[in-house]
Amino acid sequence: MELKVSTRSHAGCALVAITGEIDLYTAPHLQAEFTRLLQQGPSRVVIDMSAVDFCDSTGMNVLLSALKRMKEQGGTLEVASPRPAVRKILQVTGLDSVFTVHDEVPAEFLITEGS
Repeated sequence: MELKVSTRSHAGCALVAITGEIDLYTAPHLQAEFTRLLQQGPSRVVIDMSAVDFCDSTGMNVLLSALKRMKEQGGTLEVASPRPAVRKILQVTGLDSVFTVHDEVPAEFLITEGS
């Protein structure tokens, strides 16, 4: 399955919306997107996972790597709207205590186009 990643930045913050499955085959694409984004130096990144159907250990490692780099830059990386299957992976691995996990995308990121 194809992985789609779109990023919207505003005032030093970025919302990364991911659609599809994050696995061994699609993780490099996500890794490249995070590398590009983190070069811009945002202070806060929220990952909208509401459209992620599946995430394996490779995908979790990409997220952990991005979190580590964000912390090194003095920023934060948060996960929003994980579907039940992804939330379960976060819980089973203990990563729900490593990441800040939101049930929904924080309101400040729900900017309508043109505002």
